[in-house]
Amino acid sequence: MKKLFITGIVSLLVISCSKKENSEIQPSSDTSTPVTANVSGQSLIEASDCMACHNADERLIGPSYKEIAAKYSEKDIEILASKIIEGGSGVWGSVPMQPHPQISKEDAKKMVEYILSQKK
Repeated sequence: MKKLFITGIVSLLVISCSKKENSEIQPSSDTSTPVTANVSGQSLIEASDCMACHNADERLIGPSYKEIAAKYSEKDIEILASKIIEGGSGVWGSVPMQPHPQISKEDAKKMVEYILSQKK
């Protein structure tokens, strides 16, 4: 029974962390302007799998956006954007954050700016 429970939890995490990978914003035929140029950080977060592990107010699998905003400042935007893209571990506990290489550096920065705007 314990083995079945653990297998179920792992399956749920894999599904939840990959459920929105195919829902990313698709490029338009006009390549002169990036598709996400006018998209907010909040919209990018909502269109990704972030909400499976993070919440604005409460810690889920990962820290809440308010916890992140309290720990970091605008000078950390580059570092945090890189963590979104490359993944990370050890700062908030033992569960690693999965990498998101499909997210551009510009979009990751918008996401971080939105998260940092959640300061209490």
